[in-house]
Amino acid sequence: MEAETLALAQEIDFSMWGLFARATITVKLVMLMLIAASVWSWGIIIQKIINYRKARAEAADFEAAFWSGEPLDGLFDQLGPDPAGPSGRIFAAGMAEWRRSHRSDGGLIPGAQARIDRSMDVAIAKEAETLQSGLPVLATVGSTAPFIGLFGTVWGIMTAFIEIAEQQNTNLAVVAPGIAEALMATGLGLLAAIPAVIFYNKLSADSDRILGGYEAFADEFATILSRQLDS
Repeated sequence: MEAETLALAQEIDFSMWGLFARATITVKLVMLMLIAASVWSWGIIIQKIINYRKARAEAADFEAAFWSGEPLDGLFDQLGPDPAGPSGRIFAAGMAEWRRSHRSDGGLIPGAQARIDRSMDVAIAKEAETLQSGLPVLATVGSTAPFIGLFGTVWGIMTAFIEIAEQQNTNLAVVAPGIAEALMATGLGLLAAIPAVIFYNKLSADSDRILGGYEAFADEFATILSRQLDS
């Protein structure tokens, strides 16, 4: 009997594809959903790493130009009203409002400082939305993927026990394939969730640091404009 059980177990394909092929349609759908979530998460992770690296490089280049001693009006004319980089867009929002706040006789319209601050705050909010887009997907995958995988495991084990009851056979060769298929769903859930959680935390921290840099620059720029307003 043991020899027959061993021979039967050796004939079963326990590869990832073999386990997937033998799984029920419900467990297959769960596995496909988890694989798609993992691919989607990695796409967002790679895109965000590239975008954040570009944002940091752009911020460094812009701050070097901003503090180079070049007149702000000249820098604004050079960048234009819609620069390519986030730091440039925040600067352009403040400078555009600064110019709009001047009357034709050269005087300033009252409330210029508040309008300049609001303009830069709106620009920062737009950049924050762009920087943080996709992060909720990582949070959702990280929090739900283990439970989706667990659902697939519970369903697979339930199906395996039903099959055992129908065959009235508790040999390991009969029990093991069904349990292995079921546990594969949990494994895929963890495979999707763990990187999503790790990179969600890292990318959220990176986003906060980048936005903190934008806010610090906006405060410094507002201080410079305030001095000119007072003078």
